[in-house]
Amino acid sequence: MALPFQKELEKYKDIDEDVLLDNLSEEELKQLEIALEDMDPENALLPAGLRQKDQTSKSDTGAFDREQLLKYLEKEALAYKDREDVVPFTGERKGKAWVPKQKPIDIRQEEITTLDPELEEALSSATDTELCDLAAILGVHTLVTSTQSYDGSNRDGYNNVVKGEKVKPVFDEPPNPTNVEETLQRIKSDDAALTEVNLNNIKNIPIPTLKDYAKAMEKNTHVKKFSLAATRSNDPIAVAFADMLRENKSLKSLNLESNFITSSGIQALVDALRDNDTLMEIKIDNQRQQLGTTVEMEIAKMLEQNTSVIKFGYHFTQQGPRARAAAAITKNNDLVRRRRVEGDA
Repeated sequence: MALPFQKELEKYKDIDEDVLLDNLSEEELKQLEIALEDMDPENALLPAGLRQKDQTSKSDTGAFDREQLLKYLEKEALAYKDREDVVPFTGERKGKAWVPKQKPIDIRQEEITTLDPELEEALSSATDTELCDLAAILGVHTLVTSTQSYDGSNRDGYNNVVKGEKVKPVFDEPPNPTNVEETLQRIKSDDAALTEVNLNNIKNIPIPTLKDYAKAMEKNTHVKKFSLAATRSNDPIAVAFADMLRENKSLKSLNLESNFITSSGIQALVDALRDNDTLMEIKIDNQRQQLGTTVEMEIAKMLEQNTSVIKFGYHFTQQGPRARAAAAITKNNDLVRRRRVEGDA
């Protein structure tokens, strides 16, 4: 259920901020600037021009002249007197000259193992098969594997040449073939054949385009799974998809892993899931920074209230929220199983 203050905020949802700013007088703009002085300059939801107050009170001096500036700087540099050294340099060197340390030479003498003449003669005349049998008796036969020493050209199946194992090449993951613009148009037209959207690892999607995806998904009734992992999505994208979750009633899975979403963006998604009863799976793990204990506790409370989410992809850092979230997910899975059994009956 939506809280009372949230319902009051709904009427301001579609207001155009640019139109409001254009209608403000110069005095009202100054008052707005004073009110915004205490706001966070790193808040990505604010326009860049409103994150810091205007501190320029001087009037313009005219058009910029690069040549005139260079001449002025050169004149100032020539007029600047060099600093005199306290102790003039005479070329005399004091102290000992640095000599690098010599590394000690490690002379190791290999120990020569001598055997009885009878054993030397027996080993020198032994065949490869007999040497392999002797290695098995001594317990070192595992050092000689079939892939390293087997060679079919020898009659006994072994020779003294060690064969190297063939290296298996590891290929790079192919790029995502999804056509971003075409997929967006299919979502807007509510294409019945489009049930899964995969934008994973496409890092050059503009933020306005991703917001258009969220807006189009509000009215779509056929897409069941939406993946947006590793697309450099940030808090404004998370807020846009939170608004989508309040309107969409057909989406079953949402993947937002490996992005730049902070605690404020995750909080918006958590608040939206309190009003959503159709989403069954959501993944938000591996963000740029940790969410913190407060947000993890809000996630646990949301899962206790929500009865549809049965898979939640996030690694909790605190034991308390982790235990509560696990119990809530188990409860939701039991509810889904009971509904399925009752439906079959």
